[in-house]
Amino acid sequence: MRTILAHAGDGKFPTTPVVVAVMKNIGFLNFGHWSAAPQSQVQTASDALLQSIDLAVAAEEVGADGAYFRVHHFAQQLASPFPLLAAIGAKTSRIEIGTGVIDMRYENPLYMTEDAGAADLIAGGRLQLGISRGSPEQVIDGFRYFGYEPPEGDHAEMARQHTAIFLQQLEGKGFAQPNPRPMFPNPPGLLRLEPHSPGLRDRIWWGAGSRATAVWTAEQGMNLMSSTLLTEDTGVPFHQLQAEQIQMFRDAWTAAGHQREPRVSVSRSIFPIVSSMDRAYFGDESRSQDQVGNLEGGRARFGKTYAGEIDQLVKDLAEDEAIAAADTVLIAVPNQLGVDYNTQIIENIVRYVAPELGWR
Repeated sequence: MRTILAHAGDGKFPTTPVVVAVMKNIGFLNFGHWSAAPQSQVQTASDALLQSIDLAVAAEEVGADGAYFRVHHFAQQLASPFPLLAAIGAKTSRIEIGTGVIDMRYENPLYMTEDAGAADLIAGGRLQLGISRGSPEQVIDGFRYFGYEPPEGDHAEMARQHTAIFLQQLEGKGFAQPNPRPMFPNPPGLLRLEPHSPGLRDRIWWGAGSRATAVWTAEQGMNLMSSTLLTEDTGVPFHQLQAEQIQMFRDAWTAAGHQREPRVSVSRSIFPIVSSMDRAYFGDESRSQDQVGNLEGGRARFGKTYAGEIDQLVKDLAEDEAIAAADTVLIAVPNQLGVDYNTQIIENIVRYVAPELGWR
């Protein structure tokens, strides 16, 4: 649910507009780094995977609503997401499980349909898959090593083509001609990919880095996942530019005539300062500001980190227009600090910050 406007008055003659705070889904976003550095509590790939499962279980126990994972290839970070999502689905019962995001330039959309369907069924229909064109990678054109060659060198278009096939397959319609002499009996008609998970098509999100891409996302009938950077800069604060992106998405969604209500998530780095350890790690971030830089040859605006004691943190977050416009807030966690510390961050947000903002 998202923030809405109401009016104070007697019901006949509305007067002052009032912001009515409504509940939000609160999840964490884990980039899944591991490092052999002495200060890292995530030393190996095994640590990253197993601790990701443990963090999802712990986050569910402290009242969070979502466990989301970044996907990066050729890096010491989480990559193949579906075994991890399935494992989390088997060990939890309520929390949403998702990605933020899968780079569709690397994906076989038919195989991905099978993997996603299986993981979603194991989780009881709790998958929320964020997909996108991806971000700058560790290697040059890494998707070519996976066997994909973009038409006319347009890798963004290739990602969209893979996405179109993926979304079509998630609808569960038959398309393949059955063998007249199969090993096992076939149902009548054309065959679809199995296992099929009904409803998963409505739980696909696109990671949009610009306002124009947000409009395209709405036209495709996908939910909007917006991160802490936008690949454009108009000179206004990041949260206002992102709020504009969200509004353009919602307007385009309405114009497209989709029947369901879309969902919108934003990602934020949020660190409540409630202990000396918090202050040692993140006290300096209380002075964080937006940053503007170059990304892939163009200007980009990066959102600031939110860190501070509870009263100040609540005040700062209440002024974030994009958070107000979204129904889901994903908290980027520093996973190398370990499960216990990250669980405490999530719990502090759920217990102390969220009620003050009307998210709970």
